[in-house]
Amino acid sequence: MAKNKTTFICQNCGQSHEKWQGKCRSCGQWNTIQEEVVLLSASGKVSPVLRSEKKPQKLSDIKTIEEQRIVTPDNEFNRVLGGGIVPGSVILLGGEPGIGKSTLLIQIALQLSPHLILYVSGEESERQIKMRTDRIPYINPNLYILSENILEPIINYIQEYSPDLVIIDSIQTLYNQQLDSAAGSVTQIRECTMQLLKIAKEKDIPICMIGHVTKDGSLAGPKVLEHTVDTVLNFEGDRHYSYRIVRTTKNRFGSTSELGIYEMQQDGLREVSNPSEIFLAQTDQHVSGVAVAATLEGNRSLLVDCQALVSETAYGSPQRAPIGFDLRRLQMLIAVLEKKCNLRLGNQDVFVNIAGGIRLDDPGLDLAIATSIISAYLNITLPEKIAFAGEIGLTGEIRIISRVEQRISEAQKLGFKAIVLSDNNKLSKNHYENIEIITVEHIRDIVATFFR
Repeated sequence: MAKNKTTFICQNCGQSHEKWQGKCRSCGQWNTIQEEVVLLSASGKVSPVLRSEKKPQKLSDIKTIEEQRIVTPDNEFNRVLGGGIVPGSVILLGGEPGIGKSTLLIQIALQLSPHLILYVSGEESERQIKMRTDRIPYINPNLYILSENILEPIINYIQEYSPDLVIIDSIQTLYNQQLDSAAGSVTQIRECTMQLLKIAKEKDIPICMIGHVTKDGSLAGPKVLEHTVDTVLNFEGDRHYSYRIVRTTKNRFGSTSELGIYEMQQDGLREVSNPSEIFLAQTDQHVSGVAVAATLEGNRSLLVDCQALVSETAYGSPQRAPIGFDLRRLQMLIAVLEKKCNLRLGNQDVFVNIAGGIRLDDPGLDLAIATSIISAYLNITLPEKIAFAGEIGLTGEIRIISRVEQRISEAQKLGFKAIVLSDNNKLSKNHYENIEIITVEHIRDIVATFFR
């Protein structure tokens, strides 16, 4: 007969402790250790090792076949997965509450007709899910809804129906009846994930799981959850904007540098095939302090508006307030402009905004950010239809950046007349007929060219 044993597990990192303590010795977090009950055999000893029927094989003897992915009608979702859903894979989609995680997956399930989809919800009833699907303009007669949070019957239904795709909403609401710990604890999340992973690999059924996030934005549960699954997607967005971004942080079957962009509407999520349309200015008004950056987000090229506002400090220390851009990099750019361009920014408040609510960390943004600050400080507008792409070093030199041709092609496609790049890129200017290539060596060249 099995007997119970009490252990103390950190809910942040999953580290086991012999007794309760206020601080976890593994991750250093306070008040995250909770008492949980685990099951042991009657003897309390480790079970003997059983002989497996599988034997080691030579690498040269293993035959490989190309996986037949499930290609969804959602091109943005296919992009972040590397071409579609791989059979037998386990996908984890995380994001803040109310951002649209459930809407995204149930919209994909409705589009995957005539595939048989099993949607399991531990948070909503069947009627609530029906109300959600009524506003989405897609119909899948083979979509089955199950409102259940006990793991055992869910696995039984998966074996009975053999669906083409299983959606779990969410993994934190499931619990295994053989464990005494509460749903959402480290032990329950780890055990439920391992059971779902096992049936996914055995039956070759892909499983998409929704995961909650903590207050600092990381996925709730043990870190082993992210190591166990095949793909980890982050669904991001600002509540004040209608646009959503799906980023890939782990993908065993594709690139991790892809992202998908959506627009939240009343009838669901709309794919945004041309992201530059949402990040460029939506007015023809020509003002100072705005420069267009030809940047990259993952493997996609974007043109975004970099807006700057420079005003004299009324009192105290001057403010440096970026939105969508790194604060320390902004401070570095301001220091370079003060030292190399003789701009008196020490007594000026500098505000920088990447329009559209997106956050970028591409070094190629430096040139556009610096140019917008110069434009705002001198109150001189830049020429229309000109883009900037370049990294700025501490000495003020304009450094080369990656995938310059892709940035130029995006600017050319959107009708820009010129693009400013580093002179070290060694591009053939005659190769581009419809766009002028302007090269600069130093940040002083920007002042001499556009602000004389």
